[in-house]
Amino acid sequence: MSSEKFVIGVDYGTDSVRSVIVNANSGEELAASVFYYPQWKKGAFCDPEKNQFRQHPEDYVAGLESTIKECLEKAGPEVAAQVKAISVDTTGSTPVAVNKEGTPLALLPEFKDNPNAMFVLWKDHTAVKEAAEINEHATKFETNYLKYVGGIYSSEWFWSKLLHILRADESVRQACYTWVEHCDWIPFLLTGGNNVDEIKRSVCSAGHKSLWNAEFGGFPPEEFFVSLDPLLKGFPSRLSSKTYTSAEQAGVISAEWAERLGLSNDVVIGIGAFDAHMGAVGGQIEPYYLSKVMGTSTCDMLVAPADEVEGILVDGICGQVDGSIIPGMIGMEAGQSAFGDAYAWFKNVLMGPFKQLVAQSSIVDAETAARLLEEVEGKIIPELSKQAALLPVEEYGEYAIEWLNGRRTPDANQALKGAFLGLDLGSDAVKMFRSLVESTCFGAKKIVDRFNEQGVPVKGLIGLGGVAKKSPFIMQMMADVMNMPIRIHKSEQTCAIGAAMFAATAAGIYPRVEDAMAAMGQGFDAEYHPNPERVAIYAKRYAHYSEAGHAIEGLLSEEVHA
Repeated sequence: MSSEKFVIGVDYGTDSVRSVIVNANSGEELAASVFYYPQWKKGAFCDPEKNQFRQHPEDYVAGLESTIKECLEKAGPEVAAQVKAISVDTTGSTPVAVNKEGTPLALLPEFKDNPNAMFVLWKDHTAVKEAAEINEHATKFETNYLKYVGGIYSSEWFWSKLLHILRADESVRQACYTWVEHCDWIPFLLTGGNNVDEIKRSVCSAGHKSLWNAEFGGFPPEEFFVSLDPLLKGFPSRLSSKTYTSAEQAGVISAEWAERLGLSNDVVIGIGAFDAHMGAVGGQIEPYYLSKVMGTSTCDMLVAPADEVEGILVDGICGQVDGSIIPGMIGMEAGQSAFGDAYAWFKNVLMGPFKQLVAQSSIVDAETAARLLEEVEGKIIPELSKQAALLPVEEYGEYAIEWLNGRRTPDANQALKGAFLGLDLGSDAVKMFRSLVESTCFGAKKIVDRFNEQGVPVKGLIGLGGVAKKSPFIMQMMADVMNMPIRIHKSEQTCAIGAAMFAATAAGIYPRVEDAMAAMGQGFDAEYHPNPERVAIYAKRYAHYSEAGHAIEGLLSEEVHA
């Protein structure tokens, strides 16, 4: 045991945080723990009708301590004594207002219940107006500051969210010293940071969401932001122009956190990154293979050697950044704003009246009713999938457009809405669900088409995440629609495992991330191949989907400008 080395990967998702302890020599997972955010679970500080989704830093801190301590308890003291490093991934862009010490404002008594002082979750779209202003403003400059983020800035990202919060809340504006991504704040917390000017920001978050690029000397100049809105004065200058890859160290664990967690004082803390970027590494990404992390949304990651894609700028994606996934390669990100969330929405539509009727029923007691609802809710999607798989694939019938949370890529537009088309009196829940799943697969194909059209060939697909592991129906349809195989990674925790691989690299156990992937990777346990007969029909349906999407986008555009 004394010769073995262990690392911890921490993965902050939308609903929960999970930690894993991994043997750095073999990749064996020794222990895992999940913590569901209690305030988020209650729906606190969120307003879906306004597209407002905020998370309290208290949930993040409690989850960090709870999951790591539970993992260490499961693994035992001998393992705890040999933990060498911790690395963290988070959702993104999920930034927060902090004071000079780097404390999120919501952790201060006067802001503890103020949503604007909390982390603005990736799926928060309250900054649609600000994103549109940034896009229009960027056209006024000789330098194209948007060229490395696909040419379109999103309401899901760093600067649009900051500007929205500054405009919306004077008290937060007065107290906010700077704006920090979740993936950068957790390592700062673990290393005992107390001066936010010294925070080490990741090239992943800075390059994909904050307009950082080495070509610009860092972030765009202050003039770019102040001429957009004077409220942004000072914010660019308080962001260091230096960024770091996730193979590097943020520092070592603070004495306070070492004691809280029961770890030694020399545990290395790695630079953080976004979940899908570390998940791609945990899923053993290969050059030109699209690594699809499929959960509530999707993040589609692709890496390519810098010299092979030099001069290529892919329009409408979420950025291409040197070293954001694997140091030495260009990391490219795309994705869909709603994937699993789209299925969850449909489930909630079906469950809504049923929940009300059960709650009002006098036939069963409250405890039995709650148990019944939980059981039914857990079975709806699997049953819909089972029945939908039996339906014949025909050129015409029900169609759906999956923009229920706007469109992330290609060509970000969070003002777009979802739709169902071709409904008649024969349409039922199964047919509608099937068309919704199909639309998410069609949306995924749009991303592959964009890469291929603009000179970055997609040679294969890697499926990661909960949907990839749990739904053969959806994965088979994905292979049919894409007309290419999709391999499913064995690990159910690729993001946390990827974080563990980066932890091992940051600690010097491996010289390169690729070496950590080779030693610690768990491989693949399923592969879906396209059905030639269905491929041809889906190609026709894809054309109809594209026409319908174009028409709906035009209609919504007319409404916006009316």
